[in-house]
Amino acid sequence: MSDRAPRKALRPLGPGMRSFTAGLAPLTLLAEVQAVWERGVGPAVAARATPTAERGGILTVTCEAAVWAQELDLMGPELVAGLNAALGADRVKGLRCQAAPARGWSRGSG
Repeated sequence: MSDRAPRKALRPLGPGMRSFTAGLAPLTLLAEVQAVWERGVGPAVAARATPTAERGGILTVTCEAAVWAQELDLMGPELVAGLNAALGADRVKGLRCQAAPARGWSRGSG
């Protein structure tokens, strides 16, 4: 017979991983906004735009197309309110929306 102690029952990995990964996340406003992005702006906007930078409470949002950047500029106050509600505090002061560079295009080629 073996001298080993009996195995304990297996436990789900999910709760431990959430706790572990939460400790890895940087403590920045950008990281906090990225964590609540879809809840704060809604799934349609979240599918086409991503928060990519933050400075002084101004969030840079990179959009898949210029038309989306223009639309989000117009929706700015509403989106800021939604993000601050999702964050639980008035942390985001404004948005700076930009279009992502076109794929496959580069300067100086040709």
